[in-house]
Order: sequence, then C-alpha cells, then structure tokens
Amino acid sequence: MAGIYIHIPFCKQACHYCDFHFSTSLKKKDDLINALAKELELRKDEFKNRTVETIYFGGGTPSLLSNDELQYIIDSVYKNYKVSEQPEITLEANPDDLSKPGIIELSKSPINRLSIGIQSFFEADLKLMNRAHNADESKACLEEVVKYFDNISLDLIYGIPGASKKQWEKNIELALSYNIPHISSYALTVEPKTALASFIEKGVMKDVDDEQAHEQFHILKDRLEEEGFIHYELSNFGKDGYFSKNNSAYWQGKSYLGIGPSAHSFNGKQRGWNVRNNIKYINTIAKNELPIEIETLTLTDRYNEYIMTGLRTIWGVSIPRVEKEFGAIYKDYLNEHADVFINQHLLYIDDEHLRVTKKGQFLSDGIASELFKIN
Repeated sequence: MAGIYIHIPFCKQACHYCDFHFSTSLKKKDDLINALAKELELRKDEFKNRTVETIYFGGGTPSLLSNDELQYIIDSVYKNYKVSEQPEITLEANPDDLSKPGIIELSKSPINRLSIGIQSFFEADLKLMNRAHNADESKACLEEVVKYFDNISLDLIYGIPGASKKQWEKNIELALSYNIPHISSYALTVEPKTALASFIEKGVMKDVDDEQAHEQFHILKDRLEEEGFIHYELSNFGKDGYFSKNNSAYWQGKSYLGIGPSAHSFNGKQRGWNVRNNIKYINTIAKNELPIEIETLTLTDRYNEYIMTGLRTIWGVSIPRVEKEFGAIYKDYLNEHADVFINQHLLYIDDEHLRVTKKGQFLSDGIASELFKIN
C-alpha cells in the first residue's frame, strides 16, 4: 500500500495557533496547481511498482480549490500512477467553503471522504483561534454534508483557554448529534512564532492549561467510546470501518509521497521534505527539478520513529518486529527501558506488543521519547 499527500498552501486567513505552511494570497494559485501536477509526473518512478490506495488533500485549506482544480490534480495522479479500484480520497475542508451546491458538486467527484475543520461550535472559541467560519456555518454545513457523504471526519480542539468542562462536553454532544463516524481531536498547542504564542507572551491571552487539556482528553475518550468509537490513535476516534486509511498507513510506517511546498515523503528508509516557499517551489518545478531535501534514516532513527508512531496507536509496538528489523540489542534496550513505565501502569505488554494504558495515553509522546535509543 502507498499513499499520496497533496499540500494545498492557501488559506483565507491565518489561524492564531497554526504553524503549517500556507499563504493568504491566491495570486499564484494557478501556477501552484500546475506545479503540483508536474511534481506528480516527475516523481512517478518512485511508486513504479506500488499501488496508490489513498490520496489526501491537506493544507492549508484545500476546499478553497474549485472542483475542476481538484479534478485536474486527481487526473494527474491517475495519469502517472497505478491507483487501486476504490482509493480513499480525502479533502480537508472548512465549513465556510461547504455551501449546499458545493457539497452536491463534491459528492459527484472522486472525493469520497471529507475531513471538516470544525474545531469548536462556540463563537468565542472560533474568534480566539481566528477561524474563518462561525458556529452557524459549522452546523449548517454538517446538516448538508451528512446527506451526501457517508465517510466524514470532523476536527475538534480541546484545552482552549477559558473553555469550561461543560462547554467541552457540549462540543462533543453537538458533534455526536450529526452521527459523524470519525472524530479527530487535538490539544491546543502553543507553537513558536505563532500569533497565539505572541498573545500569551504579552499577557493578552491566558496560557494553555495542561491539566485542563488532560481532563478534557479523558472526557472525550470516555464519551466517544460509550458511543462505539474506537480510539485507534492518540488523536483519532473512528467507528468500525471508518478509520482514516491515509493516516493509519502513516502510523504503520508505510510509504507515501508528499506533493507540494513543505510536504514530507517517506519510503521506509529515507525521509524527504519539499521547500517551504511557494515561489521557490513553483520555479524549481518549472526547471524540471525537485525542490526536496532527503535524509537517509539510520537504524536508530527508524527504531525511534517506530516507537513514536506505534505507541500512539491501538496496534502498539511489536516486540518481535523490533528484534527482526532492528536486532536483539534494540529489543533488549526497549524491554529494559519500558519496565519503569510498566511498573507505573503507563505501559503494558499484550500478545508480545507494547501498548499504552488508558492512564498513559495522553502521555504517549513523552513516554516514547524516553524509550528512544541515542547512539
């Protein structure tokens, strides 16, 4: 299995918490779309013997593109790659872009999965984050989307300063009321050089409260599991049959191509990342060159990455796989360093797989880093 991620680096406005690569100017949109198609062509040999099973439009805000523009890019994938008969094709979308006519048009396209950036159903939260949509647009778009799409995910953010436990519970209930089969939820994180970081530093806004975020994470987990959702990855909950195939492949270490400025790629042994600049990206592609830097991962790098991604998921870390792929030294290292977390009831071993307990889930990234091997 292989996947293609396509980064659309445009947004209407900048969310205060976001550190992804994007531009609020659409002047170079046509040139960028042509460059995406060209990069797909230039890199087709990388997947010469692979079948593409997922195509994922991320961003930025991919829903800013017209259906014709999205179709042009999808056609470029099919022209240059072997694609499975029923690929998962996901579009990240913002509620304000999903009008009823637009939803109907999208439903007739090859796109069969929508990931909608709701974040919150409360106006105060949306203004604090500087989202482009309002709460009414969120509700209106979901009312229409469920009529035309079955495979839908929505995003919610917890740990927002000033957002009470009661308000968070209301967010969850509103999300559940639309019978959405997949929910992705993330703690509000203060990234360096973002507007949010600046506001907190200046005292304009309260800092993020880790205890509040921890509490709201467990409220979410317990409530969604009551409704039959499977908590299959730290930030992702899906009904049976509705796990994100694109993201699951990433967490399980499968190969993917990242197309577009700032997009990352992985082939199992090497990681690559494209230049984080739209103009440089377009100009380099125009010269039939790839604007990519490549890093060959060491055995230790690959072990560390497997530990990080594995502990975030229900699949955990296979101890026999660690021994087979990395050697007995790494298996012994893992067992030795995992003992302290097993004794603290943060990790447990089941069927030769190391997994996080419910108590340890919110801390899984920190636990993983303690299990990293340093050369």
